[in-house]
Amino acid sequence: MIKNWRLYLWLLVVVAILFGLLPRAGRLFYPLPYLEFIVEYAHQEGLDPLLVAAVTRVESKFYPRAQSAEGARGLMQLMPETARLAAGQLGLAYDPERLFSPEYNLRLGSWYLAELLREFGDLNPALAAYNGGRGNVHNWLEKGVWDGSTRNLDQIPFPETREFVRRVLYDYRVYRTLYPGVR
Repeated sequence: MIKNWRLYLWLLVVVAILFGLLPRAGRLFYPLPYLEFIVEYAHQEGLDPLLVAAVTRVESKFYPRAQSAEGARGLMQLMPETARLAAGQLGLAYDPERLFSPEYNLRLGSWYLAELLREFGDLNPALAAYNGGRGNVHNWLEKGVWDGSTRNLDQIPFPETREFVRRVLYDYRVYRTLYPGVR
């Protein structure tokens, strides 16, 4: 009986230590670089900063010089045409080289993500449009190809877009768990 009591106490201590260390360990894999810019621009656009962080993590793993084969640039992987539109709407000068600047990229990308949320009125289609194009997503929704729900993500015709939405939603949940004080 005494041995069992000691075993339970030891297990309780181990569990307490793990729960205390898990958030720290998780933050190693889910860092929040550029937090000041993320919070500032997310708040300006009425977004949760952790959503912006999740999109940024999936798009570039926070590497500011990221560039896709299609030409998307920077932390939030903005296409030059999208960035030009965002800069114009924000009254900023457009410079494609500045897309590699974390502050500039996060400013434009936050505006664009917020714009898609306003346009679609729901997170899932907005994320799909961020990756797969707003015209494609409108078409899928209008033709009933996809109903916009999380449970039917498999209906998204583009595998890359389907995976993008899944990964952002997952990373967003992880960020909310690991950084409850960031809002």
